[in-house]
Amino acid sequence: MDRCHTSSRIARTDLQFYNGGISYQHICNRTGDVLDSGDLVDKHQRKLDLAARAAWLYYVANNTQDEIAAKLHVSRQAAQRLVSFAVSEGLIKFRLDHPIAECAALAEQLREKYKLSYCDVAPAETPSNGLFNGLGICAAEYLEGFLEAKVPTTLAFGTGRTMRAMVSQVAPMNQPQHKIVSVVGNMAHDGRASHFEVVMQLADRINAQAFLLQTPVLTSTVKERIYLQQLKAFSSVRNLVLQAKATFVGVAEIEWHCPLHRDGFINDAELVDLLERKAIGEIIGWSFDKDGHVLKGSANERIASIPLAELAKSQIVAVSGGPNKVKPILGALRGELITGLITDEATAKSILKA
Repeated sequence: MDRCHTSSRIARTDLQFYNGGISYQHICNRTGDVLDSGDLVDKHQRKLDLAARAAWLYYVANNTQDEIAAKLHVSRQAAQRLVSFAVSEGLIKFRLDHPIAECAALAEQLREKYKLSYCDVAPAETPSNGLFNGLGICAAEYLEGFLEAKVPTTLAFGTGRTMRAMVSQVAPMNQPQHKIVSVVGNMAHDGRASHFEVVMQLADRINAQAFLLQTPVLTSTVKERIYLQQLKAFSSVRNLVLQAKATFVGVAEIEWHCPLHRDGFINDAELVDLLERKAIGEIIGWSFDKDGHVLKGSANERIASIPLAELAKSQIVAVSGGPNKVKPILGALRGELITGLITDEATAKSILKA
């Protein structure tokens, strides 16, 4: 049975506090209640550290605000503000370790209907940052199962908002034996960098090796794409992708102001052409129709990402949700472009009703 996660529970002893890649769960256990202010020079860093300790005492040690104030040598009001500051700064990560029956049932239905190797459904969220946070928590827990392996492991990643949300929820680790690889270019054809590239961020977070696909998402010409894919750097990354144990990707819609269009990877004319060809979604730049058939010609001729057919040699887990993602996810499922899915409750219900 699948396990779903949310941020709405009181913390257990595995509640973790993050600050600059450091798990305060371990720091607090080693150094006691109060850190000498002389150990940290930066004022903001000292405040973060003190806030993490206040939150630890409140959520894990079950101290009252008066007790926290006494231990940290601050007023009761200051103790309250420190706990609130820890929450607002994202130092606290909550995970629910109890299956939510409806989410688990939806995940099981999706897995059986579409023959998925893995499926998880996050509890219903509002269609805003809460959606990304919920998906990010679910995806991060699954990803951590791969990252915690002691044997060298290669994992591949696309880009996007859900990918960034997932990586932001991953616990800091020291796993230099792993290789984190990108399957999509990290810039527009005019050289503008993507805001949602996650390979470097994840590699830094777990101290792993990073390998970037140094190409635009979409080249200016077919000739340019062929040239770039013949370079040794591209071949090296491509070979690593073929060795990946799992590939994590987002699924996006093709419509006006969709991610590819909004972020400057395709222009108005290219978007119109895709729509005329009945494109409804894309994965790492590759556009496909409602049945999951990757389009031939059009902008796909200039996509410099690793071909989806080559990714099929590993588990391909899509992390995606929201009303405008229902049709693209359905297309990806019908075309067997993905083998795993992490989505939200509302999206799961819409997919099953379609």
